[in-house]
Formats: sequence, structure tokens, C-alpha cells
Amino acid sequence: MTEPDGYLLPLATTVEERDRRARVALLPVGSFEQHGPFLPLITDTVVAVTVARAIAGVCPVLELPPVTISCSHEHAAWPGTVSISAGTLYAVVNDVAASLRRSGIDRLVIVSGHGGNYVLGNVVQESGGSMALFPSEVDWARARAAAGMRTPVDSDMHAGELETSILLHAHPRLVGQDYAAHDHLADERERMLTLSLSAYTESGVVGRPSLASAEKGGLVLASLVESFGGVLAALDRASPSPR
Repeated sequence: MTEPDGYLLPLATTVEERDRRARVALLPVGSFEQHGPFLPLITDTVVAVTVARAIAGVCPVLELPPVTISCSHEHAAWPGTVSISAGTLYAVVNDVAASLRRSGIDRLVIVSGHGGNYVLGNVVQESGGSMALFPSEVDWARARAAAGMRTPVDSDMHAGELETSILLHAHPRLVGQDYAAHDHLADERERMLTLSLSAYTESGVVGRPSLASAEKGGLVLASLVESFGGVLAALDRASPSPR
């Protein structure tokens, strides 16, 4: 089925999925949390869906709708942010995986757009090789290098050069026109889990969105699509497909 430009939900029919015969499903996991004054609360979900959509464009995968509310407790000081517990997220992802297995798809890749969902790593660890978490830190580092990102990764923490670039490339209408006016650096955040992000930024931004560009966003996505082949290889190595 043809998708409207920028549509964030998969629109495939059951017949299309039958004919695709996917062996791997992609579950985008984002968040609903503040991203400063110029990006929407749904930014992490948009990023996760955008990465998953780019992968689905070249790989025969089942693209699932996103999990849009997750663990955003460190952003609770800002209006609009909503969270669920880590235990709830853990249960949701495992329930999705169980449902997929009943339908004949035994491999699930969690496409994560929010770094605060630490529990997703535990879900994958416990899966026995049937799940993967993507992008990894290495995947992101490779993508940042390919795009020529100028902000160091520790400084580009939230609503900065990376996230703004991806949205400028894929969904420019979601980016406020004044994005370049909101740079804020806060490299010393060693007690953030205790104090929350509000102890380090008033606006909610930690990074330099002024350095973002649509070109960089496109290069990031291209690099991530290339890296995804390594995920498929790891899943095959952990649990070879029946022939």
C-alpha cells in the first residue's frame, strides 16, 4: 500500500505481509518526552520509526508500529512528558515477541530511539539470541563519523546535532525554525539518574542543534542501514534459520 509522505505508522495489509514472508520483525521504541522548545515530545519515536522505515526499504522485515511511551523519568520536570515503568516496558516487549513467535516470526529487533530505556538491554540479554537491540553505541558512533558530526557524543545528549539532523532530513516540518538558537552544553552529568536532567539544563536541550543539517541526517540513516547487516548476521549466528 502506498504511504503518504512522512507517515509514521506501517500501512501494509495482511496479504502484503503474507507475501513478504518476513523472518525478522522491527519494533521501534521511542518515548513521549520533552525535547526542548523546538522539537516535539514524540521526537524519539519519530527517530526510531525513521530508522526502522529506512531498514524496511531494503530488507524484507515486518515493520511494527512503535511503542510511543517508555521510561522518561529523568525528563519529568517538563510539561507533557509521560513515562511507564521499566517493568511495564519489559513486559510489553516480551509480549510482542511471544505474539510474533506464535505467528511464525522468531526474531525481533528493537529499534531504540531513546537512550533511557536501559531495560531493553536486559530483554535482549534474556532472549537467548532471538532478539537484538539496534542501533548499538558502535552503530551510532559509525553513523556520526559518516555524517561528520562535530559535537562529541557525550555533549550531544538531547535535542542536539544528531536528533535535529535526522528530523531535518526526514520530517523537517517537525523542527522549529529557531532550532539554531538553543545550544546548551552540560558535559558534567554524573548524577543525572539521581538529580534528573533538569539539574543540568533549563531548556531541556543538551547539545548543539545549531550544527544540525538535513544532509547530516541523511548520512546518518544511510550508515545505520548499512550497519543493520551486522544485526542480521548476529541473529543468524545465534540462532541459524531452518533450511
